[in-house]
Amino acid sequence: MAQEYFTIEERRQLPKLVKELNDKLEGQLSSQDISTVHRLIERGIVDAGIFRRDQYGLNPVMRHLNTAKTLCEAIAPDRTMAIATMIYNLCRGDYLDVERIRTIFGDDIARVVHGLLNVAPLYKKQAAVENENFHKLLLTFAEDVRVILIMTVDRLTLMRAINHHPNEKFVHEIASESRYLYAPLAHKLGLYAIKTELEDTSLKYLNRKVFSQIANRLNETKQERDQYVKDFIKPIDERLQQEGLKYELKGRTKSINSIWQKMQKQGVDLSGIYDLFAIRIILDTPPRDEKRACWLAYSIVTDIYKANPSRFKDWITIPKSNGYESLHITVYGPGDKWVEVQIRTRRMDETAERGVAAHWRYKGIKSDGDVDKWMNDVREMLEASGQEGQMSLMRNMDTNLYNNEVFVFTPKGDLIRLPQGATILDFAFHIHSRVGSTCMGAKVDGKNQKINYRLKSGDTIEIITSTTQTPRLDWLNIAVTSRARNKIKNAINERRAHQAQLARETLQRRFKNRKIEADDATLARVIKKMGYKTTIEFYAAIQDGDIDVNDVVEQYEAITTKQNEAGSRGTAEEFVLQQSTARQERFNDDILTIGEDVKGVNYKLARCCNPILGDRIVGFIASDGAIKIHRSDCKNLMHLKTRYPYRIIRTRWTGKTGNQFVATLKVLGRDDIGIVSSITSVINKTDDCLLRGISVQAEGGLFEGHITVNVSHISMLDDLSKKILNIKGVKQVDRM
Repeated sequence: MAQEYFTIEERRQLPKLVKELNDKLEGQLSSQDISTVHRLIERGIVDAGIFRRDQYGLNPVMRHLNTAKTLCEAIAPDRTMAIATMIYNLCRGDYLDVERIRTIFGDDIARVVHGLLNVAPLYKKQAAVENENFHKLLLTFAEDVRVILIMTVDRLTLMRAINHHPNEKFVHEIASESRYLYAPLAHKLGLYAIKTELEDTSLKYLNRKVFSQIANRLNETKQERDQYVKDFIKPIDERLQQEGLKYELKGRTKSINSIWQKMQKQGVDLSGIYDLFAIRIILDTPPRDEKRACWLAYSIVTDIYKANPSRFKDWITIPKSNGYESLHITVYGPGDKWVEVQIRTRRMDETAERGVAAHWRYKGIKSDGDVDKWMNDVREMLEASGQEGQMSLMRNMDTNLYNNEVFVFTPKGDLIRLPQGATILDFAFHIHSRVGSTCMGAKVDGKNQKINYRLKSGDTIEIITSTTQTPRLDWLNIAVTSRARNKIKNAINERRAHQAQLARETLQRRFKNRKIEADDATLARVIKKMGYKTTIEFYAAIQDGDIDVNDVVEQYEAITTKQNEAGSRGTAEEFVLQQSTARQERFNDDILTIGEDVKGVNYKLARCCNPILGDRIVGFIASDGAIKIHRSDCKNLMHLKTRYPYRIIRTRWTGKTGNQFVATLKVLGRDDIGIVSSITSVINKTDDCLLRGISVQAEGGLFEGHITVNVSHISMLDDLSKKILNIKGVKQVDRM
């Protein structure tokens, strides 16, 4: 290989490492395998520049060789895992792809390489690593259990390589990731030695002072502590044999991380920890003799060593709620050391390790249904004899345990779990109700997608919102989660209730303007007559523009005046003459001539069309005696002419000026910066024109504005409309 790529120390270690790996693979690598892997890596270094040292100065070739070697030691000698580990990084550039790997090494190695490439991008989502769903996402993307094993061992290799690395931030990130992700994963897989080393090394990197203090206080080498356990067990072993019991004795020293966790939990220093050493007695006995055998073993241990009564736990007489059964005693061992002894039967141990009371559960590591069984199966394979057989079984294991779920990321790297088939809309409502209600779509891995896009595991979702967006009824056909559907329904109902209240207030104002005291019973008859079952639907129809509020008032008037209507069918001119002594309220001087040159009649300008001096106009006699002045092209007037032709009266302007009239313009155009300011500036510069209100909505690069102004004549309004139309970006101006 390229000599300049390796340091002097690495060149010295390399031949030895390659030989050790080949020896541990026990001849599984053929000479052709060795030659091919060597050639691919060398070309990757020299020609493609793929195996460069990473940004932290680590040599990936040495790391992968060490990982392959540790896999053989900790898991099993396996050609597929070893070759896949050494070459998968070659596929990250254009130098090699999975199909080429398949051609060279076969389907099995290509499958593992593909899984390793799948999971590699997930680690860019740093925030997600501590999320409990990250394990599930890894299993979904890995496709093969061997990928998970390689990843776990590779992390152990990396942790060993970064001791005293100068980049403390990098070391801290790797140690945190190992503690929250890989150590629990190794425990679930039954890789207890790897789990312990990952936890201890993580503690050392994250809190070296505490780690060193505990290590120094123990003041023993691991070999010496292990010898202590052997010496402690020896007399117990002899007595158990004398009693004729069938059993297995397991002894271990507590890891430094475990000791630290106990010190934190119990709030004590090292001297207060009773169980630095732990012994487990596992008895082989029929179910009917379980309790007798456990209590016999208990008496043997307490005869040999003095027990601490305050530390005695009897979970055989009364098992834990999760089914855990065992006797726990703490005894005073040789050298004035406290030792914990656990006594249980083989059935109890199986239940504790693999059943509902699994140790990694009651220690707080969460799990669920199918993954429990899957992890147990993997653990049993790893513990089985016949390594070629166990690797063969692993090749056929399905890691797609979560085909009913998808796992997606937020832009910050947080991991979200949703049901299969979930859409952008479901994701938005999962984040927050407000985000969901204003969702317009999303960027999925940088590409714009509509709200009905169905999410895929690994997607990164950035929601796009708009203040003008509100939930619609058709969203219920897009959302699949009950959370999103309920939020949509609630939002729609709230909006409809709000709209109904606005419509109710509008109708009440219209009644008040016409000096009508609305009666609920009569209004209910109107609602029924118009075909609406509920008042909410009725008012929502008014707010949506499906019903003209003037039509409601007219129908109300028709019902209340039905009895007197026949006697009031004189000519409109006669009615006007009868009312000529009344003065109109809005204007000081008469500006209208009604009927046969009659003035001084009580009249109002209709709000539905807001007539202006200069408009062609027509009068309509309302039931309260007031005359409503409409523009001759008013849609409401057309309806009134059809139903009440006898109430229509000729009306014309007198020509007097000086009064101000309300008018509304609808403006359409491009949503350019400053266009609203340009419009208001034109209005303010127009003589005798007063801006009363403006509302603007923008969407998709276009805007729609409604502008209310006071003007004194129709010619002034026409002139203002032309000026606004000349503004850059304005496409259309219409009078409302």
